[in-house]
Amino acid sequence: MKYQKYKSNIKNYKTQGFKKRLYNFVLRLIEFIDKLPKDRVSQRIGDQLIRSGTSILGNYIEGQSASSKRDYTNFFNHSLKSANESKVWVALLRDSKRTNPKEANWFLKELDEISKIFASSILTLKGKR
Repeated sequence: MKYQKYKSNIKNYKTQGFKKRLYNFVLRLIEFIDKLPKDRVSQRIGDQLIRSGTSILGNYIEGQSASSKRDYTNFFNHSLKSANESKVWVALLRDSKRTNPKEANWFLKELDEISKIFASSILTLKGKR
């Protein structure tokens, strides 16, 4: 019985840590987008990036109160898709020289790690790992 409680506490700690990581990511993303040039293209890509980037956190939070395992997995799928979409927008901003490449690369690395966490979790939830 004590092991189950210990295991549950570790899982809760990891969940809270990941939620905090996503929250901090979104805060940093907001600052990043705020610093974009005010030209039309940068603003349009920034609009797309804010939607996809905040959707990662939003769907994760929604998943925490899912009514079934299938529903929970579905929210994780949406978060994964949003993370992958966000990579495209950040790469476009970087490659079109509209932002600091070093900062863009940090976002790409973080998005890659976030994507891997969601992908691994989805495989586990589907019993394929």
